[in-house]
Amino acid sequence: MVVEINESNFESVVNTDKLVVIDFWAPWCGPCRVLGPIMEELAKDFKDQVIVSKCNTDENNELAIKFQVMSIPKLVFIKNREIVDIHVGLAPKNILAQKVKSLL
Repeated sequence: MVVEINESNFESVVNTDKLVVIDFWAPWCGPCRVLGPIMEELAKDFKDQVIVSKCNTDENNELAIKFQVMSIPKLVFIKNREIVDIHVGLAPKNILAQKVKSLL
């Protein structure tokens, strides 16, 4: 399951020892809509190891600024409350799954 992340629940979502993946997106973004189902699949595939979340940049401007979101989709990978990787743009599931595995 993909967790909707926003400014009010951000701290509780990232305050974990699991890898957290935040998908910064917007409803008007075509590549973001393509990435959505891929993120759902990754959430199922890594359900016990990873928290997959998404953040609507139109509704959560402060988080978009905090993470310097200039282009979407932007994936931010966080482990132990630190950014460990960033990916900007659309990517196929196998590439993203490899990235997740390498960060576990």
